[in-house]
Amino acid sequence: MSQDIFKKAIELIDAANSGDPNQVTDDNGKLWPKELLYSYRMSEILQRYAPEADDICQLAIRSQHIQRWKSPRSAYPMDRIGYLKWRKDLYKFHANTMGELMSQAGYAAEDIERAKKMVAKVGIKSNPDTQLLEDVADLVFIEYYLLDFANRHPDYSEDKWIEIIQKTWQKMSDKGQQFALSGAIKLPEPLVPLINKALGVK
Repeated sequence: MSQDIFKKAIELIDAANSGDPNQVTDDNGKLWPKELLYSYRMSEILQRYAPEADDICQLAIRSQHIQRWKSPRSAYPMDRIGYLKWRKDLYKFHANTMGELMSQAGYAAEDIERAKKMVAKVGIKSNPDTQLLEDVADLVFIEYYLLDFANRHPDYSEDKWIEIIQKTWQKMSDKGQQFALSGAIKLPEPLVPLINKALGVK
């Protein structure tokens, strides 16, 4: 029964993300709905990082950006306050959207609440579930999105990049940091010297 509802929940989450009008290509040139590809990458890194993760963690991590295009940054004031409000509302939107789909699949209220806390980023550093999601999100960012982010911000100074890398690093657990430097993920080659400098790696 549990595997049946897990499979149903995954199908519902993937169907929701398949509606993303934004298209991106993966490393093999295949075209994907943007958030569907992101969700697959989250699940793929989770399997490398914590293959023992239970169904609830797998669903939350698959839902990290669920239907993100429905809450665009441009809908909020383009200042610091607007950014923070967008992020806060976004976490709640993702959590509620995932919770509704988990309910449709047949999950119990306590399982849904646990997953929602993860997606809403409740208790980073104190909730092991939420920290797991944060670690996976940061590992996905480093392997798949950091270089693209750098290419879109050629105006950033070296000091700015060191600050971004260090902030990302500080959000991760010790286990996540060790995993990132172990060779288990692919660091963006052009940025390795900068990453090493930011982290004090010789």
